[in-house]
Amino acid sequence: MKKQTSVFENSLIWFGAGVSIAEILTGTYFAPLGFEKGILAVIIGHIIGCAMLFCAGLIGGKCRKSSMETVKMSFGNKGGLLFSVLNVIQLVGWTAIMIYDGSLSVNSILNMGDTGRWIACIVIGALIVLWILVGISNLGKLNTIAMAALFILTIVMCFFIFGNGNGMGAAGDDSMSFGAAVELSVAMPLSWLPLISDYTREAEKPFKATLASTLVYGAVSCWMYIIGMSASILTGESDIAKIMLKSGLSIAGLVIVILSTVTTTFLDAYSAGISSESIFSKLKGKYVAVAVTIVGVIAAIVYPMDDITDFLYLIGSVFAPMIAIQIADFFILKKDRASKAVDICNIIVWLAGFAAYRFLLNVDTIVGNTLPDMVFTIILCVIVTKIADKITSKSKKA
Repeated sequence: MKKQTSVFENSLIWFGAGVSIAEILTGTYFAPLGFEKGILAVIIGHIIGCAMLFCAGLIGGKCRKSSMETVKMSFGNKGGLLFSVLNVIQLVGWTAIMIYDGSLSVNSILNMGDTGRWIACIVIGALIVLWILVGISNLGKLNTIAMAALFILTIVMCFFIFGNGNGMGAAGDDSMSFGAAVELSVAMPLSWLPLISDYTREAEKPFKATLASTLVYGAVSCWMYIIGMSASILTGESDIAKIMLKSGLSIAGLVIVILSTVTTTFLDAYSAGISSESIFSKLKGKYVAVAVTIVGVIAAIVYPMDDITDFLYLIGSVFAPMIAIQIADFFILKKDRASKAVDICNIIVWLAGFAAYRFLLNVDTIVGNTLPDMVFTIILCVIVTKIADKITSKSKKA
């Protein structure tokens, strides 16, 4: 019998996901809002994003299915493959971005030039492979040690950043709207939607594990955003390594960068492997995850990946309407469409949701554009399903 994960183990996994250089870096974009408005935007965005994350994790936990297997319940056995492919692509992208950001920060702290950045990419990649080979069910003690070290080091980092308190009342400027900031805050938990069920499906207590995972991730992610925003306000820098050095961190900062990059990127690579099994059942997810890490290392060495905002919005436009349809099917309509090859109605609804999201990117609302897009997609899904059911019922009677 496969070993099931405890609530505590799931919490540790998502603590590691939250403590991320990418999250701190995204937080630096909030500096123009000022401290008070920036924190409000971070919290509102995370409430929206984490509510969706919880729903996605609960579906997988209750059904004991991976994220991409649950997608088939709404889009059909073959229709779900589209999202499996898109998910693998975004996870390869995330793996590369995380390794790239981590290597830049390591190299800035150690100041070893281009060769040093390549070496950092390889070292980070090797540690991620080690995490993958140990396996999700056997990471308990290793993850506990890593998370304890990260927790202590981030507390130290907060002490140095917030120690003097200067800049906490900064008013900010108008270079970023409040709605755009909320959307950037939603974007990070949204990027984890296609992954969370890969872990909650193995939980001993699915509801409690999903709730704990969501709350822990949400709290830690907010913390990382606020660290990035505050550090940028206080130091005038957006480079994480420079912020750490200005804050008096050197070796401690190096450990934070490496550990946070490894524990977060492991989830991306591991889930890419799990999603690949939904596309080709004969593939072994663990070995695909290793291959994804290697591809990520190569991409991080070769390609510059300094601005990830467009990437985050692209993820949102694909996966926000996808999870909206899953929520409508699982919680409202009680539908399971996995027996179909492709559910055309839901594919059309998803395309409408995708188009609506891209349109809403040009509309500034106080709650961002993910929430309006989700509401629109859920309502449309329910209406289209009710109409389709009536047509089917009439044709059967005829």
